[in-house]
Amino acid sequence: MNFAQRLLAVAAFAAAASLVWAGDMPAMEKDGILVNEAGMTLYTFDRDPADASKSVCNGQCAVNWPPLMAAADAAAMGDWTIVTRDDGARQWAYKGKPLYLWIKDQKPGDTTGDGVNDVWRTARP
Repeated sequence: MNFAQRLLAVAAFAAAASLVWAGDMPAMEKDGILVNEAGMTLYTFDRDPADASKSVCNGQCAVNWPPLMAAADAAAMGDWTIVTRDDGARQWAYKGKPLYLWIKDQKPGDTTGDGVNDVWRTARP
């Protein structure tokens, strides 16, 4: 492979990578589920209002299911919106559902929170 071909291959790889992870997006898709930048599975909570007006997972719930926090300067985009939590913090929501991590997931790819108490679901695009 000559230099020009290698350069094109690198450019194609970089373009493909940008489709998988866009730096300004709060999460990405991996194997059909949404994960955070560290590759940890994201979840939705059936008891949250469908209109993403708020998160009802607060207190001990939020300790066990940490919210996917949004930075102070983060802005909604497309299917991604921001919910203001009871404590005033900002949380990402996808297609109307606030997103959470699960404290018992230990490594990227773990999905041990799916189906917990029949109200927690892996977040899917």
